[in-house]
Amino acid sequence: MTVRPLVLLDLDGTLTDSAPGIVASARVAYAALGLPVPDDATLRTFVGPPLVGSFRAHGVPEARIGQAITAYRAEFAARGMWDNSVFEGIPAALAELRAAGATLLIATSKPTVYAVPIAERFGLAAAVDGVFGAPADLVASDKASVIAAALASLPAVDSRHALMVGDREHDVAGARAHGIDTLGAAWGYAPDGELERAGVVGIVGRPDELAAAVLARLSAA
Repeated sequence: MTVRPLVLLDLDGTLTDSAPGIVASARVAYAALGLPVPDDATLRTFVGPPLVGSFRAHGVPEARIGQAITAYRAEFAARGMWDNSVFEGIPAALAELRAAGATLLIATSKPTVYAVPIAERFGLAAAVDGVFGAPADLVASDKASVIAAALASLPAVDSRHALMVGDREHDVAGARAHGIDTLGAAWGYAPDGELERAGVVGIVGRPDELAAAVLARLSAA
């Protein structure tokens, strides 16, 4: 029986250039709490990882993290989530992977209540087989738990025929928890060297190279 390969896809920084809306929403959250606003380079690190850890790491007291997330999400839902765009070359890459027989699932740390409408608005939902995000509550949800939900939606998955594509170290760690390798997306938001240190099995330079790189890796498994 032919095994249908599985490709797990991060959203922010991998499929979409979502930094403008995320940075703006984080800036509003700090201002709403009366806290010093980090510089833009720091705010860009909020793209990808769960918000709880980002606010904790950048000056928000533990007791006020819930307030920060509430303020962030109010701005994000009103404006920030739509200040976004699909990277050029991604639609063609997804179409090529689907034509090759791969199952495509978006697995993002962004809450599902935002991830699904974004995927629908920007034409990604129709290009993949499912969209999986984090819970909507304020509890930190790591990438491994999101990937677990995605994997549970399928009858059975052989990790040798599965691959994660992401742009940050938490994508690599989340996939590794399930025995799945990760290809890094060089066009995303990782600081220099982060993906290599995290242990990606390769780095793809451009979206238009993505399908070929994924298929080559899966065929070598």
